[in-house]
Amino acid sequence: MIKVLTGNKAAANGVLLSRPDVVAMYPITPQTPLAEELAHFHAEGQLKCEMVEVEGEHTAMSVITGAGVAGGRVFTATSSWGLAYMNEALMYCAGMRIPAVMVDVTRETPSMRGVGGGRQDIMSIRDSGWIQIEPETCQEILDSVIMAYRLAEDPEVLLPVVVAYDGFYLSHLSERVDIPNQEDVDKFLEPVKNSTRPNLVSGKNLHFSPSIVGKEFAEYRYKTMQAFERAKSKIEAIEKEFAASFGRHYGGLVDTYRSEDAEILILTAGSCAGTARVVIDQAREKGIKAGLARMRVFRPYPRERLAEILAGKKGVAVLDRSICLGWNCGHLHMEAKAVLADLVNPPRMFDFIDGLCNTDITSDHIEKALYVTVAALKGKETAETNWLIWD
Repeated sequence: MIKVLTGNKAAANGVLLSRPDVVAMYPITPQTPLAEELAHFHAEGQLKCEMVEVEGEHTAMSVITGAGVAGGRVFTATSSWGLAYMNEALMYCAGMRIPAVMVDVTRETPSMRGVGGGRQDIMSIRDSGWIQIEPETCQEILDSVIMAYRLAEDPEVLLPVVVAYDGFYLSHLSERVDIPNQEDVDKFLEPVKNSTRPNLVSGKNLHFSPSIVGKEFAEYRYKTMQAFERAKSKIEAIEKEFAASFGRHYGGLVDTYRSEDAEILILTAGSCAGTARVVIDQAREKGIKAGLARMRVFRPYPRERLAEILAGKKGVAVLDRSICLGWNCGHLHMEAKAVLADLVNPPRMFDFIDGLCNTDITSDHIEKALYVTVAALKGKETAETNWLIWD
């Protein structure tokens, strides 16, 4: 069924189709329309679940953690200050390996109050133990929520998953969205319907959230890290199966565009990738071999896949919507730069910071980033980190 939906409503439809048992969430800009849509589905009897109206985000995360321990399929959503407020419970959920699914509608963080889109909030939890998926379109938001349940509940993964999409630019953008049939989604999620994760059963003694030290604690950390590594191949396999069922594919861990013969890559994440494609096409008409690498998954970090894409390139222009304090660059640049050590002849990499707090990442800005990189490769002295936001 085709509808015109905002990103928030697309996410809500993805949750509805996934049939959660417990939803607990607290509204916050720009996530609020998602909470309202789920409340609407619940009031009409479409969303048949326990809808918990909490007094804050810390409780929302605690509720879904408890429900996950009891074997329920769970969901919550937040943004910015709400993500910061639930941080303690969020790490607790990940440490217990609860296969929860959450949406973070990305926004600037409480450090400097900015009610505007940015990726600073989602970057603040990158090492919390949550898998991070970052869609580009409203359609991908809906599909990613469904795939997130398949991934989180896989018995070889059992990790929480956050689907993080650009606040305002995607959350409030209206696009054509193909809503799958309920029967098809049920079939897609069938393999994890009765997954072997622990759950509370009357008469059976189980121990959750143990307080441990030393080597036993290290074993928990080790097993979590191994689960993240397994998740890389699982993400690729799940997306191929999704494509076979629904006809849509998003590139797996890293989505690419005209990258095979490219000499210069634009590397970014989220909604600005579409504008980058336009710039790349225009550059190609001028004889510049440009391409795109879109980080669709940020955790687990697709180190091996990105190394394959970067191999043989001359330059990389990274578009960042967050800042990595202490590194004088953005987070995408910092982590991608670490991959360069895996390459025999690595490309030169430059960072371009833009799009903070709802400022636009325009085609002119992306074009400038590309041509600054071209000039640097020809010998022009160029700073490693550049701020496009002033232009």
